Amino acid sequence: MHITEQSFQTMLVDEVKPGILRVTLNRPDRYNAMTNTMFREMEQLAWAVDAEDDCRVVILTGAGKAFCSGYDLADAEDLPNLGALGMLDQQERAARALAALRSMRVPLIAAVNGAAAGGGFSLALAADIRIGSPTAKFNAAFVKIGLSAGDLGVSWLLTRLIGPANASEICFTGRMVGADEAARLGLVNRIDDDAVAGALEIAEQIVGNSPGGVQLSKRALQANLETGSYAAAIELENRGQALLTRSSDMPEALAAFKEKRAPVFRGE
Repeated sequence: MHITEQSFQTMLVDEVKPGILRVTLNRPDRYNAMTNTMFREMEQLAWAVDAEDDCRVVILTGAGKAFCSGYDLADAEDLPNLGALGMLDQQERAARALAALRSMRVPLIAAVNGAAAGGGFSLALAADIRIGSPTAKFNAAFVKIGLSAGDLGVSWLLTRLIGPANASEICFTGRMVGADEAARLGLVNRIDDDAVAGALEIAEQIVGNSPGGVQLSKRALQANLETGSYAAAIELENRGQALLTRSSDMPEALAAFKEKRAPVFRGE
């Protein structure tokens, strides 16, 4: 993939297996804390992934002991001096980055290998699937520094993922949620000794399926989280199925079934 040839200051990118891209946040000395450079590079990464037809799944993890510790507090000291519009611009810069990752056309799996705090929690929530290591832990620490847990999508995503009561407790207290509790609540899909290896196992299963089918499944699942009615959801699903029957993958799947062989999907 051409994206592996690009150079990033805040992350490492490699194709760990055909079609599977591993992105490693690479500021271990700062527990992979977010900076404006990282936000910009996240957007660039998302654009590059969408331009890669060979990319089928992205695994996101962190270097060292943490997944991501949120916005770098070394930069946060200047936030009160920005003014209302300056702070809004800063928020929108960060929000664009996470929204770009979440809206990539291929599945995003977060391999949470340690702390996912504050904005790092938001980043983990932006993934389609989360695999945690035994050292994974999560918190919405915003209230502890005088900010709202309504930050970078937490108020929308967390409530839908674990329910309003659990989300309220976690957000109002700012407490840490350990790996076992995260699995019990459904905050992570599962816990693996090696989160990246667990994510890779799921990614390989995804790669074995029709690229178009997976991409339109992601589109339908995300879009219908925001749809207000069953009828509207069905309408979106109908259009996706009609579109996919025009691709080469569905006839190939039917032929492979009849011939008792594995299908060869081309995503065309």
